[in-house]
Amino acid sequence: MPTAATSLILASTSRYRRDLLARLGLPFTVEAPGIDESARPGERPDALALRLAAEKAHAVARRHPAALVIGSDQAATLDGAIAIGKPGNHERAREQLRAASGRTMDFHTALCVARASDGFDERASVATRVRFRRLDEAEIERYLLREQPWDCAGAAKAEGLGIALLEAIEGDDPTALVGLPLIALTRMLRHAGMPPLG
Repeated sequence: MPTAATSLILASTSRYRRDLLARLGLPFTVEAPGIDESARPGERPDALALRLAAEKAHAVARRHPAALVIGSDQAATLDGAIAIGKPGNHERAREQLRAASGRTMDFHTALCVARASDGFDERASVATRVRFRRLDEAEIERYLLREQPWDCAGAAKAEGLGIALLEAIEGDDPTALVGLPLIALTRMLRHAGMPPLG
């Protein structure tokens, strides 16, 4: 069991994950894990996300053995086959939304909570299915100019105006789609001796 002084570290510089973790009301710090996030040859997106979540958590946990460290990663596929990443710019975001029109995107959000001092390691992968409605060029362009979702896989920022692009979201945890599955995380924090509700 950790002591009251055990610190909590988010192994990510994502503002989305930071904002989600802040909802739990626990004090925490943020540290970049500094790992190579490249996919391995033939690696499935769900396996990639789970591996990277664990590598992020353990990279920071090695530097802070007594801390409880949260690592998370997300990968997406179109129609369960084509890997979709963060667009990075307007043109690629437009291409992603054109491709997604009338189709389904699956998001795999992986989570690892680790503590080096006692070997605590718990992992989960949370799936979310997003169905896009048929989109026309003009609304894609209006959406991109307003939202600028260059750092969101699939370019559909569901916590913002991207919700207007969708027909349905299917999943067990709405926070998983944003980037940090809080239902799984609160379970892991309880198991690690740091329950958000005390």
